[in-house]
Order: sequence, then C-alpha cells, then structure tokens
Amino acid sequence: MNLPDILSSIDKAFPEAVLTRTDFRGETTLELRPEHLRPVLALCHSKLAFDYLLDISSLDHLGDDPRFELVYELSSMQHHLHLRIRAKVSEEHLSAPTVSDLWPTADWHEREIYDMMGIRFDGHPDLRRILMWEGFPHFPLRKDFPLEGKSSDVPDVAFTAPAPLEGGPFVTVASGAGVHRREPRARRPE
Repeated sequence: MNLPDILSSIDKAFPEAVLTRTDFRGETTLELRPEHLRPVLALCHSKLAFDYLLDISSLDHLGDDPRFELVYELSSMQHHLHLRIRAKVSEEHLSAPTVSDLWPTADWHEREIYDMMGIRFDGHPDLRRILMWEGFPHFPLRKDFPLEGKSSDVPDVAFTAPAPLEGGPFVTVASGAGVHRREPRARRPE
C-alpha cells in the first residue's frame, strides 16, 4: 500500500473529513474537521497500518478562531510511510477525543497537552497534570502566559523572584570583553 492508496481510502471512508491536504518536502499533512478526528485516526490505526504514533503536539494561534490545533504524527512501519494529521480545537469546546486506546504512547502526550495548553481529552483513562502540580491554575505554553511567569501562592514550589543564580559564578556576564573574560570557568574570585 502506498500513500495515494491510503489517502484514497480515507476519502472513500470519510468524504467530508479532509479540509485541506498539503504536500511539502515529501511529507503529507491532512487537516481534518474536528468531528472526524477520532474516526479517521481509528481507520489509520486499524485498517491502514499506521502502527506507530510518533507524537501529538498542540499549537496556540492566539487571536484566531479556532485558537488551538492538535497535530498527530503517524508512521507505518509496514509501509514505511509518514502522515501528519491536524485538527483545530475551539476555545468554547476545548477538548478532543483520546487515542490512548489506539496507541498507548498517546497517554503521556495527551496528559502533557492537557497540562501545558488546557486541552482536555475525552475518554482518557488518567487525565491529570504531568509536569505542573495539581491545582496550578495556568497553562504555561499558551501564548497569553507571560514569559516572566505568574506569581505563585506556593513559595516552596515555585520562585516568584529572579532565579537565585542570577549573576552567580555559573552565568556568563554580558560585556565587551573577550570570551576568555566572560566565560564562568575563566573567572576567578578576587
């Protein structure tokens, strides 16, 4: 089976699912309607031999509607093919169906996206934060999250002041001096 056969199978099974198809540098990307995301991914897994989920990532298109987008990187070991599937997620309905039952590796990918972007995965068996602590009220990878961070009411867990090593012996000092004077390993206490 080759990529044109696979794309034809998707079109036959779900004629309304694909919004756009992009071919760039030997890679094919399909943008799907959100309601067709789970059925198309299930077809890719069960009938089209995409047995390896490389990654799931998310994008924040702040200012656009829909704001968020999910990107699935699929690989077929049997056919030596790669397929990228994208779907937009609106802020009003900030969720997508889980694929952790199809590809077990999706478990942690979906938890990370939930933790960092706030997109929920319906049907996920253990959707909880994976990097931030439970109860953290923000989503750090959203574009409206300030670069300096947000203050925390838990001072033992997160810093709200400048990092303690700022200007310390392991930080390069900006100056007009040459590298041998700026590098931390070259500086000696005086």
